[in-house]
Amino acid sequence: MKDPNNPCLFCNVNESGYAQKNNLAYASYDSYPVSKDHCLIIPKRHIKNYFDLTKDELIACDELIKTVKEEILIKDQTVKGFNLGTNIGKVSGQSILHCHFHLIPRREGDVENPQGGIRSVIPNKQHYKRDK
Repeated sequence: MKDPNNPCLFCNVNESGYAQKNNLAYASYDSYPVSKDHCLIIPKRHIKNYFDLTKDELIACDELIKTVKEEILIKDQTVKGFNLGTNIGKVSGQSILHCHFHLIPRREGDVENPQGGIRSVIPNKQHYKRDK
């Protein structure tokens, strides 16, 4: 199996693979999507994680997240929500050690019980009951 970190998969993307771009970041559809139109937003500079982003890179990524979100909503009216997240470090599930954000479109009924959302990365923590 090829190592996506040697060389860095996200540093070696051809611009034809960009869904959107700006000066500091680009968006690309995920090769292993969680749902249809799952997109990655990636800073162009090779940095490991969110905490290494400059303010300008963070703004550039945020602009692309919002642009791609609007494009997805225009082309697919079944999208009713999104999960937005980033993994930081191998222990959190980060497999490509270049900062990136996942924008995952969600549709009504795509899972039986969507409660917990991001919390489901630890399955027994996904569903919870609120104290009254």
